[in-house]
This record gives sequence, structure tokens and C-alpha cells, in this order.
Amino acid sequence: MAVTLLRRIFKKTSGYLRQAALFLPQLLALKRGGRKGVRFALHMGDIKACLVDATATTGFDRHYVFHCAWAARVLARTRPVEHTDISSSLYFVSGTSAFVPIRFLDYRPANLGLCGLREEAVDIKKLPFPNGSVLSLSCMHVVEHIGLGRYGDPLDYDGDLIACAELRRVIAPGGRLLIVVPLAGQPRIAFNAHRIYAFDQVIQMFDELLLEEFFLIPDRERDGGLVASPSAELLARQRYGCGCFLFRKPEPPIIAGADR
Repeated sequence: MAVTLLRRIFKKTSGYLRQAALFLPQLLALKRGGRKGVRFALHMGDIKACLVDATATTGFDRHYVFHCAWAARVLARTRPVEHTDISSSLYFVSGTSAFVPIRFLDYRPANLGLCGLREEAVDIKKLPFPNGSVLSLSCMHVVEHIGLGRYGDPLDYDGDLIACAELRRVIAPGGRLLIVVPLAGQPRIAFNAHRIYAFDQVIQMFDELLLEEFFLIPDRERDGGLVASPSAELLARQRYGCGCFLFRKPEPPIIAGADR
């Protein structure tokens, strides 16, 4: 393992040094080229040396790219009249509000001002909705932070449980809830950043709901991007994976003759 780590460090460092060595010759060549017909000013004060971007492939945050892609596809498939989101990615709500009206509630509102997107300040532990009133709801990469003080909220060890209880309370019968949290084989807290859950913990937090769909974004790229219904063995290997859960609240049974 130590040898593998050293190889990765060497690969990154050598790439950085290679780009650094090319920077000055490229700058001088660009400056000479500009003499033929100056279209842009080239001042020393504007130089921004980007020395780590010349990679064979484009790197990205696996959690946020894949979970937003998953959630957008759920909304494209279910097409709710209106969707309510609690504090998820701004990239998700800003993009999906182009085709689904979104009510976006956050502890720290962003003031995006986009059409199709209503923004409000809210504490997830005190949601401003009646019981069973929200048909389409998401709260993604959020509950793991509640109560850790990272975003200025009060310290509360069980803050995530209170938040999950509120989400269960407001979801309507027949309604859907999209939940995204970090997953690992062993649950833990990385204070004050986030909690990392075991799969069974998430199921227990939403035990009143039915699990319609589950995808894992694994730690390792070679294990896949969005993995549908991953094996227990793959879940156990995770240290900081990402779980995408689509829950549905059961509708009450219809009792024959109840309307007589």
C-alpha cells in the first residue's frame, strides 16, 4: 500500500514539475505571437499559472456529479407538478428548475433569482409544511451535516435524526423522497464535516417508507459510477461512498365500505 501511495505522489509531482517547466517557454511564445497583431493585453499582473490541468481525462467530484445526475433523471421520469428541495446542491436545483418548478429551502439561502425556482430560508429541524403535504421532496448530501455546527447551526448529536423525522413527517402518502448521504462499511463522524452512515442505518431512519431505488457511487472509479442495487460486499468495502436512496411513502389501504 505504501508503494502504491508513493507511486501516486510521484506521478502527481512529476506532472506538476513538467507543466511548471513548460510554463515560461509557453508564456514567451504567446507573447511573441501577440506582436503580430495584438488582440489581447498580456500583463504580468494577470498571469494565473494553472499547472495541474493538463490531464488525459477530466477529473470531477464523483459524489456531486453522479448524485445530481441521478436525481435529475428521477425528476425527468416522475415529472412532479412541483418539487421541494431542502438544502441540496445549487447545481441540481438551478438546472432541474428549467423543467420542473422547484421550491428550494436552505439554512443559508443563495439568492439565485432564477425563473422556476423559489427560495426560502428554513431550519430543516422545523419544516414549514403540514403533515403529509409534500408529494416530491429531496434532501441530498445534507442530513449528515445537521447538528455538527459546520454551517452555524447549533451542536446536536442527534440533529440528523430530528431532520429525518421532519422529512418523514411532511412527505405525502404516495409521495417520493430522494435522500443522498455518505456511506461506508463502518459508520463514523468526521467532525465537524459530516457523518458517514452504514446502509442499514439509513434504512432504519426511514423505516416508515418503502425503498423504491438505491444506487451507490463507490469510492473507487473502477467499481463504477452509479451502481444500481450494489452487493453487500461492495457496500462493506466503502470508506466514503455515496448512497442515493429513492423512498416512497405508502398510501393508506382502502377499506371496503368505508365511504358508506
